Amino acid sequence: MPGVISNRPGNSSGNKREVTMYPAYLEENIHLVEDKRVRRLIETIPRLGEDEKTDLLHRYHPDFIASSMRKLKVGVNKGDATPIELADLLEGNSRVDPDKIDPSKPDYNVDVLVVGCGGAGASAALLAQENGARVLIATKLRLGDANTVGAQAGTQAADRPNDSPALHYLDTMGGGHYENIPELVETLVKDAPSAINWLEKLGVIWDKTPDGSMHELSGGGTSIRRLHSARDYTGLEEMRVLRDELQNRKIDYIEFAPAIELILDDKGQIAGAILLNLETGELSVVRARAVIMATGGIGRLHIQDFPTTNHYGATADGLVLAYRVGAELIFIDTMQYHPTGAVFPLPILGQLVTEKVRTLGAQLVNANGDQFIMPLEPRDVVTSAIIRECQERQLGLRTPHGELGVWLDSPMIDISRGEGTIARELPAMVRQYRRFNIDITREPILVYPTLHYQNGGIKINTEGATKVPGLFAAGECTGGVHGRNRLIGNSTLELFVFGRRAGRAAASYAKEVKRGSPTLEHVRRWQKELQRAGLVGERPLSPRILPNYVRNRAGI
Repeated sequence: MPGVISNRPGNSSGNKREVTMYPAYLEENIHLVEDKRVRRLIETIPRLGEDEKTDLLHRYHPDFIASSMRKLKVGVNKGDATPIELADLLEGNSRVDPDKIDPSKPDYNVDVLVVGCGGAGASAALLAQENGARVLIATKLRLGDANTVGAQAGTQAADRPNDSPALHYLDTMGGGHYENIPELVETLVKDAPSAINWLEKLGVIWDKTPDGSMHELSGGGTSIRRLHSARDYTGLEEMRVLRDELQNRKIDYIEFAPAIELILDDKGQIAGAILLNLETGELSVVRARAVIMATGGIGRLHIQDFPTTNHYGATADGLVLAYRVGAELIFIDTMQYHPTGAVFPLPILGQLVTEKVRTLGAQLVNANGDQFIMPLEPRDVVTSAIIRECQERQLGLRTPHGELGVWLDSPMIDISRGEGTIARELPAMVRQYRRFNIDITREPILVYPTLHYQNGGIKINTEGATKVPGLFAAGECTGGVHGRNRLIGNSTLELFVFGRRAGRAAASYAKEVKRGSPTLEHVRRWQKELQRAGLVGERPLSPRILPNYVRNRAGI
């Protein structure tokens, strides 16, 4: 056997550590987890059948809590259900008074404005510039502050002899419950190998085997190994090279300047956006022939009060602005709750414990030390199983701060794959827990689902175009690629596939469009529509811009 069953302090190995963060009652339960490792090493947990998955999802997944949703009363998606937190913002008041700002007097004049600068926005900006466009990036926080940097596990691409885009397509469609838009999935999987090569040429250092081939892993819901990684900080590595490339190419960008309203012209075409300077409060007008929305996720809305893996600026800005100018949204009733968010210690509540931990062999076990789900089922299925284990079966563990969770038995990785595997494959995770005197090579991790990703968003075609002329979108703010559930490694892939496509398409559109006169008339129409629907009074200003934790996760 390549590892040992337990080498925690107090056993015969003689290894000693500093004082642990786990309280005594959790330490006692860990002994039970250790005692059952021998049995679990040879235990096989079967995958669930489709009927079993459906029943589990409908009974326990947060998306199926009807009281957490409401139907929209205005806009293109009128009548569609979405989480209450998102609905309130989609139907919020504009932050711009159209009588107090003149959109015909721009402070910036460009071909393509990119709103947001994670992986999708950076890719779009690079390709737009390559195709001859004058580009400006407007980012809410610093250049590259985005969910992309928190992506840990890897990026999928079918580039091995025993794999194919067809298999990748089938896995992705199955993971999304066959509700994905087929054309988008086809584009995703066919462009995947070129995206990996493009990133490597820019400087991404992929994990490789001694013979120089890609070191690839499997993931939940996948049928074959195709996950390309850079240890467990893949998104950070991808963003490192993209940020460098933006600066090397001297693409203009403005930091701390979120877009708070889009501008149309009198032909109904996109004509730019209004930016807010977060430091001074001043507004600026950007005249643009095309706008690419790449604003990322909505985790900081804390749907159903879940903690989140998302960065501080993830407040659904792109969905709000696109919806107000008439873009259609899709799958806005489905969110992804990552099965393994940190529950303990409290300072990292909700932070991502990458799926790669399970890919490498960690098992999910309850308070009795028993497995209760095959750990590489699709994410929504695993999430539902953990919620059932904690809430119905009462086999979770409660932290000193009242949070519920189950064990992710990380030491099983070194036990099954050989000592040193965790340190080599998961260095960021090891460091994260070491700060709290928890050694994940010797002790399991307490986890519970955390709000991670929006499966739906702005509806686009294969070139990232929306139904609004001149408005493009890419990345997590879009919908359709993943259907009702996203597989591991397809989110970062989506950034580069559709970011690049949107950049090229926007640059091409900018060369051909015949511009009209800029106007904010759509804001006046929107406010009248809210009034007709009875949505008056204390409506929130939207987009939210930043969360406000002083008022219990409400926003400003």
